[in-house]
Amino acid sequence: MMLLIIVGMALVTMIPRFVPAYIVDKVNFPNWMNKWLQAIPYAALGALIFPGILTVKPDQPHIGLLGGIVAILLAFLGLNIILVVIGAIATVFLLTTL
Repeated sequence: MMLLIIVGMALVTMIPRFVPAYIVDKVNFPNWMNKWLQAIPYAALGALIFPGILTVKPDQPHIGLLGGIVAILLAFLGLNIILVVIGAIATVFLLTTL
C-alpha cells in the first residue's frame, strides 16, 4: 500500500511538470515571445540576488552593488548564466579580501 502511495505522489508531482514542457515543445511562439522567454533566467537571477546584494557586508554596501553591476555587465554581454554568477562572486570575493 505504501508503494502505491509513493508512486501516486510521484505521478501527481511529475505530471504538472511534464505536460507544460511537452506542450511548449510542440508550439511555435512568435519571435517577440521567444526573446522574452530567453530573458527569464536573468530576471530570476536578479530576483534571487537582489535582496542580498546590499547585505553582503552590511557596513560596506558598495561591495554588493559592485558585484551586482559586474553581474549585469556580464549578462548584458550575453555570457552563460553560470559565468555571470561566477563573475559576481569573484568580484565580491576580491573586494572583501582587499
